[in-house]
Amino acid sequence: MHSFAYRFNALLTFAVTILALMCAMASVSDNFNFPSPTSQVQVLNINWFQKQPNGNDEVSMTLNISADLQSLFTWNTKQVFVFLAAEYETPKNALNQISLWDGIIPSKEHAKFSIHTSNKYRFVDQGNNLRGKEFNFTLHWHVMPKTGKMFADKITMPGYRLPQEYR
Repeated sequence: MHSFAYRFNALLTFAVTILALMCAMASVSDNFNFPSPTSQVQVLNINWFQKQPNGNDEVSMTLNISADLQSLFTWNTKQVFVFLAAEYETPKNALNQISLWDGIIPSKEHAKFSIHTSNKYRFVDQGNNLRGKEFNFTLHWHVMPKTGKMFADKITMPGYRLPQEYR
């Protein structure tokens, strides 16, 4: 006859093994989800476009951000972190990324949204490179699962241009 401690240890080991197996299956099941999110950004207004006293360009704009990220959610998704970045090139840097807005989407019900907002974070260039500059809006997201590894992706929306003159 086995002791109580031996039986308890065997039961606990079996339960932890089953739990680990279920977590691994949940993580692997995310590989069979092929999301197809959509996004659209409109610049409604350039609130100001100025040169700061230190010589850097700064832009404030009013944006309309619409997205449907519902396909990112599976039964294993805890939340999705999403942010909108402006991306452009300068002679000094091949890629400049400036985060303009971010948010956390807690559930699939909140994953289809349309937001009318000014940029949450300052759009400042290190220098005076923004006049007439073409740039892209890129919507980035990071899916945080309940178990398993995080994954990230993005949608790039090209074809935006800043004014030639300060306002």
